[in-house]
Amino acid sequence: MPRDIPPLSDVRRLTQKKRDAWWTVLLVDPVATPLVRLTARWTRITPNQITWGALILGLGAAGCFAMGDWRWLIAGAVVYHLSFILDCMDGKVARLTGQGSVFGAWLDYIFDRVRVMACAVALMGGQYHRTGDIWYVWLAVAVVFLDGLRYLNALEIFKTRHNMRKKIKAHVRAARRAQNEQSLAFMEDLLRANPSADMEQDLAGAAADAETGVDEDGDVVEARREADEPAVQETPDRAPKRQVVDLHQEFRSRFPAYLRMRSFLLRHRIRTHLISGIEFQMAVFIVGPILDQVIGTTIVAGALLLVFELAIVYKLLLSTRDFGRTLDAFEREAAQRQEAHEAHEAHEAQEAQKDGVPTAA
Repeated sequence: MPRDIPPLSDVRRLTQKKRDAWWTVLLVDPVATPLVRLTARWTRITPNQITWGALILGLGAAGCFAMGDWRWLIAGAVVYHLSFILDCMDGKVARLTGQGSVFGAWLDYIFDRVRVMACAVALMGGQYHRTGDIWYVWLAVAVVFLDGLRYLNALEIFKTRHNMRKKIKAHVRAARRAQNEQSLAFMEDLLRANPSADMEQDLAGAAADAETGVDEDGDVVEARREADEPAVQETPDRAPKRQVVDLHQEFRSRFPAYLRMRSFLLRHRIRTHLISGIEFQMAVFIVGPILDQVIGTTIVAGALLLVFELAIVYKLLLSTRDFGRTLDAFEREAAQRQEAHEAHEAHEAQEAQKDGVPTAA
């Protein structure tokens, strides 16, 4: 009996990520999503079984790469792409059928790393055996290193951002115990849900910042002034009224052109990190072998990956500055509330003394 699976349009909405790599959005999802619906409707294949299938195909691609010949390189590139399609399907099937698990996420991550290492060693080893060029040995090391660096850096950046958000929420809970925690929102979450929500506001704000001039270091002067004006905004009047914390305000003020690009990409589900681990893998294991330009393609892809990783680290640095200013703002607000409370109590005590009402010691 076939499962009761919703139509393809609903499957896209339920399974596709709101932001993904452009390679996945353009070249994988159009194929993977219909296959996910068919798989979930007509089979009992589990996400973990699909993950195993992706690994087996990945090892098959490595076997093709190891042969060294250009025809085998093309075959390996095709098999690797099929392996990646399966790799994208396991998570979609899990979301569609409710079969996701913590172990499945771990298995998917580990198998991805195994596939990359096996294909890197096989591809570069096959080319070294064919040509004797020592460059391929170093490229095998570089591919494994860069792939590990990308995912290690992504994990640590996620942990850092999570900790910053956690600390801000803790301050809000401590400072506003009478309010519900839902009154706090992060700008990046609002943008992910509605990419163009604050587009006009951002452009107007960035233009206003640019009009203040540029200092000797080439930085927008207004960004320096933000040390006294933390990245905390209030949403327009609506119920409930939420406080929006923007931990990317300094980055956005320094690069106003980034706003247009980000909004355009997010409307098409493409994340602004254009060269990530996925694009790097596809360049090394698909583009390079098909063009028979493994060395040049790997070097260019590796260099672009490093550039984008450094950009993310720089963005994180500016975000930590916004984080510090936001915490300072909460501390000042708490101090001001305490002072106002003490002044109010002192005023009430004075009024009670004038009326001859005894006050508590």
